[in-house]
Amino acid sequence: MPPADNHRVIETTFRVRFAETDMMGVVHHASYLAYLEEGRSEYTRRCGAPYAELQEMGYFLAVGEMTIRYHASATYDDLITVRTWLDDLRSRGVTFGYQVVDAASGELLVTASVRLICIDQGGQARRIPSEWASRLAAT
Repeated sequence: MPPADNHRVIETTFRVRFAETDMMGVVHHASYLAYLEEGRSEYTRRCGAPYAELQEMGYFLAVGEMTIRYHASATYDDLITVRTWLDDLRSRGVTFGYQVVDAASGELLVTASVRLICIDQGGQARRIPSEWASRLAAT
């Protein structure tokens, strides 16, 4: 599902590495999870709310729910782009939306959504620190 018009979309582009593929040179389905994480990390950095800063505050974002739909395959050495946007921000959780596309052709490879829950070092659900959340949500 594409982002709403008012959502900021951050694009992260990189090459598929050999280790991320199967014997046929096709990207293994699990590799896309790391691609989503890379897109999410870059999104938070560019918003001025890097994930590393949240960790320094003693908080973490744990995956609570993930949906992923595979539309087409990428292969070794393809240049791909992960489009990431903030889909929902609540007091204790955040949801990101994604599209992974072939950077050369624009072909849609994957659509996904990841819901994360803010936890403390003891694994207890906590409110997302407001100063971090406000930077994440700024458009």
